[in-house]
Amino acid sequence: MKVRTRFAPSPTGYMHIGNLRTALYEYLIAKAAGGDFLLRIEDTDQKRYVEGATDIIYNTLKTVGMNWDEGPDIGGNYGPYVQSERKPVYAEYAHKLVELGGAHYCFCSKEEAEDGKEEENNIKFQDPCKFLSKEEAKARVDAGEPFVVRQTIHKKGKSKYHDEVYGDIEIDYDELDEGVLLKSDGFPTYNFANVVDDHLMGITHVVRGNEYVSSTPKYNLIYEDFGWEHPLYVHVPPVMKDAQHKLSKRNGDASFQDLVAKGYLPEAIINYIALLGWNPGTEQEIFSLEELKQIFSVDRLNRSPAIFDSVKLTWMNGCYLRALTPEQFHARALPFYKDIPAGIDLEALSRALQPRIETLGQIAGQTDFIKQLPDYSLELFTNKKMKTDSAVARQTLAEARKVLAGQQNWSNEALFESLKSLAETMGVKNGQVLYPVRIALSGKETTPGGATELAVLFGQEETLRRIDIALQKLS
Repeated sequence: MKVRTRFAPSPTGYMHIGNLRTALYEYLIAKAAGGDFLLRIEDTDQKRYVEGATDIIYNTLKTVGMNWDEGPDIGGNYGPYVQSERKPVYAEYAHKLVELGGAHYCFCSKEEAEDGKEEENNIKFQDPCKFLSKEEAKARVDAGEPFVVRQTIHKKGKSKYHDEVYGDIEIDYDELDEGVLLKSDGFPTYNFANVVDDHLMGITHVVRGNEYVSSTPKYNLIYEDFGWEHPLYVHVPPVMKDAQHKLSKRNGDASFQDLVAKGYLPEAIINYIALLGWNPGTEQEIFSLEELKQIFSVDRLNRSPAIFDSVKLTWMNGCYLRALTPEQFHARALPFYKDIPAGIDLEALSRALQPRIETLGQIAGQTDFIKQLPDYSLELFTNKKMKTDSAVARQTLAEARKVLAGQQNWSNEALFESLKSLAETMGVKNGQVLYPVRIALSGKETTPGGATELAVLFGQEETLRRIDIALQKLS
């Protein structure tokens, strides 16, 4: 049997980290077995639909390299792959389920259904319509009376099924609510549409959050009533913000798009979220998507919730940035150079930044001094390790300016040799010349590059201008 999985998101906004992890696990399960990965858009909840959200889904999956084998944009043998385009399919199977005894027509208003249950005391709605004869119910439907199709829970005792993560699960049938399967507007609910679609599309593995563990017996009843075999279930624990709170965009937590905007690489994000609930069984932590496809297995998924650690993600992203070639890093960094003034050698800036940052979003804080020299304190010139203070800085900067003013070769190597020679002539350590120059050029304690690297970035004229400002401050 060929493995077939599906990612079936609702187009309701940005791609949440938990949703992306579900997509990743679905993708890896399929690809590790040489199977198919499907994309299906579950847009039956029209009230939550967000314009443009489907494009976000497409773009996110493509950006991280999770290309689908079948879907709304490329088609396939089991379409349509958008649920709102499958309404006649759901109507057909809803009426069939009524005939099979797994559902019934309900003519109660929404208000009557709400009044018939008490959530506080866990009292479920007892639908009087389930006791109507099929003939009477069918006659009311044919007469045009508004109705919904509601599931009929016709079993007693314990529902038993196996989950690939949590093992064998038992739930009492009496705990199951006879929920709506087909709404009065002809749209199905998730509880019905996902069962029908998963069967018709030949889905073999379903990955979803563990909040659906208790609902799965209802889905299994539908499978059984139709005489269908249900898929393998892979329920995964949530991604948590901390020990008490789930990661949620609604609570201001970062989506995939937010993380990319902050300068995290898509491949680093995918690597990190793969480990949020899955253990490779080794000490290795850095994996490409291709490597994950080779080694991923369901039996190494964890039952415990995973806590999203932004510090760990940032560390991992730094590993990815440093592994890029200089050309690759420069290409990734360019969109973050919006405030860098003209005339700056951006390739040289990239070479200086690459070993010093962990996210591309840190570029702004590392380079703000390039656009405008900050009004810094003279205390910055005092450094015990470099054995400098304001007096030392005043002396060495004055001499460094003379050397730099006459410098013909403005390369990093030539500048370093010139200032190194100056230090020897003055009888001081290299740092007592280089450190004050770096402070004079940046006005900051930490910078993406040393004194001569910054001088190369600024060029001779701007370098001398900033040293003059420092000498004026120190006078």
